[in-house]
Amino acid sequence: MELHILAVGDLVGENGLAHLEKNLRSLQRLKGITFTVVNGENVSGVGLTPQQAERIYDAGADVVTLGNHTFGRQQIAPFLDDTSWLLRPANYTGRAPGRGWSIYERGAVSFRVVNLIGRCGLDFNADNPFTVMDAVLKQGRATFTLVDFHAEATSEKLAMSYYLDGRVSALWGTHTHVPTADEQVCRKGTGYITDLGMTGAVDSVLGIRWEQSVEKFLGGLPGRYAAAEGPCKLQGAVFTLDSSTGLCTAVERVDLR
Repeated sequence: MELHILAVGDLVGENGLAHLEKNLRSLQRLKGITFTVVNGENVSGVGLTPQQAERIYDAGADVVTLGNHTFGRQQIAPFLDDTSWLLRPANYTGRAPGRGWSIYERGAVSFRVVNLIGRCGLDFNADNPFTVMDAVLKQGRATFTLVDFHAEATSEKLAMSYYLDGRVSALWGTHTHVPTADEQVCRKGTGYITDLGMTGAVDSVLGIRWEQSVEKFLGGLPGRYAAAEGPCKLQGAVFTLDSSTGLCTAVERVDLR
């Protein structure tokens, strides 16, 4: 049996969240989506609130993943402990609240979703994502394993794709907000793309007002970053998975404007 799962790139700002709320369910119907994972760590610019997380879930997400801005809004900390569908990076210190992976049953199939954070140029205080992934794969059983690798360096994401090829169903990168054109099924059957892109304002620099980014690069004082306004895009990828093997047969980029 073939199933289609949707991974959605980083939500940026309230307008990015509103664009998701408006379009996600129609996109799911169009693509025949069984399971959806959305990275939501930039809804408040830096982090998200419990109320915003619930809006993502109500819009149609099965799982919401995070990243380096997980604790940008401190009120999310107790919510992480109480919410099974909200994940922070699994290779954060064990003292961090919440969970980094879980298994979700959907009828005859199950999905193990894992959230990881990279260390190259992003978070050197995190545990090694490669060895943490080894430990996670030894726990529990699932039909499919999906990995959101929130990382800065393309080399680290690519290395992880070779390391996990044939051991997970799909691996995608988040964090850089720019979609890459390397969607593929790896040699041993893992679906992969280096970065999904983002869900937020089209006329922006990574979802933020372009004027602020220009001012920063000119050496000025840009102030607290604010999400750009105007028409939005929803970027991500659809992975076609085979329940008989637990692996991927096709990957398609998504860019809905």
